[in-house]
Amino acid sequence: MKLFRKLGIDLGTANSVVWEAGVGIVLDEPTVVAVGIEDRKVLAVGNEAKLMLGKTPEYIEVRRPLQDGVVADYEVTEAMLKYFLRQVMGAGWFIGPEVMVCVPAGVTQVEQRAVLDATLSAGAKKAYLIDEPLAAAIGAKIPVSESFGNMIVDIGGGATEAAIIALGGVVTHKSLRVGGNKLDQAIIEYVRKKHNLVIGELTAEMVKIKIGSATKLKRPEMMEISGRDTVYGLPKSLMMSSDEVYEAIIEVLRSMVGVIRETLEITPPELVADIADRGIVLSGGSVQLRNLNKLVTSEIGVSAHVAIEPQFCVIRGTGIAIENLEVYRRALR
Repeated sequence: MKLFRKLGIDLGTANSVVWEAGVGIVLDEPTVVAVGIEDRKVLAVGNEAKLMLGKTPEYIEVRRPLQDGVVADYEVTEAMLKYFLRQVMGAGWFIGPEVMVCVPAGVTQVEQRAVLDATLSAGAKKAYLIDEPLAAAIGAKIPVSESFGNMIVDIGGGATEAAIIALGGVVTHKSLRVGGNKLDQAIIEYVRKKHNLVIGELTAEMVKIKIGSATKLKRPEMMEISGRDTVYGLPKSLMMSSDEVYEAIIEVLRSMVGVIRETLEITPPELVADIADRGIVLSGGSVQLRNLNKLVTSEIGVSAHVAIEPQFCVIRGTGIAIENLEVYRRALR
């Protein structure tokens, strides 16, 4: 048993992942917490809490403590971190681990402090912060220490971040607090307005995963969805096509692509030339949406490709950074 342990945490809006130095990924669970409304007691965390979404009695509330990539509920976030540390460290640990948490590049000082305080209060001995785009670039095996520019676009559940990385740090970046969750909400709104059908988050997410695409498919696909009829209040099912999903989410996708364009507009010309040669790397769980790289390539005019295991780029990079603290110390917050 190790006396001193080092952990990296990707505290995402949709999912949280924990990396242990020398081991790899040791926990991957939804960033969801169920709490009692009256006593504020935490009843379930992660997978168990996510299964409760939309199904709880009036005295239980299921919450997502992070909104748009930042801490929205400090107490619930602290309780969730304590749960994660307990799961990873096991019973009877006396010396808190060193923990590195990734945060969006555009977070405010107040938001940074909230993450650090919650991590230390949860039991960490020391806490560090690393910019999410930098962690994603490290995890995507981009040579971040070189002098030429590389562009990473990380699209998670709550935010889209585009950054130019060179000489081991973030040169320019832009972020928009729009991510995969907004795609789910767009599908929910579309179905409600067009079909008078109310569906839940889990159904919308399944629709996005199964038949969603960032470009129109040559052969439209169909999927049956079920929910509540807004007119009669009764259960109702219908067939939804991939063309409808595209119509529902395209405006949200264009706003994400707009972040890439805005980032390139404020980037030094020499680095833009590097990006044109090397292309754009896409990371984050939401870039697994079909044909998203094709949409980015057609809209920006620069080739875009999805990193290997994009959903784990950030945590992999955070893990590498905590294992090599001296190498990346200058880039930490």
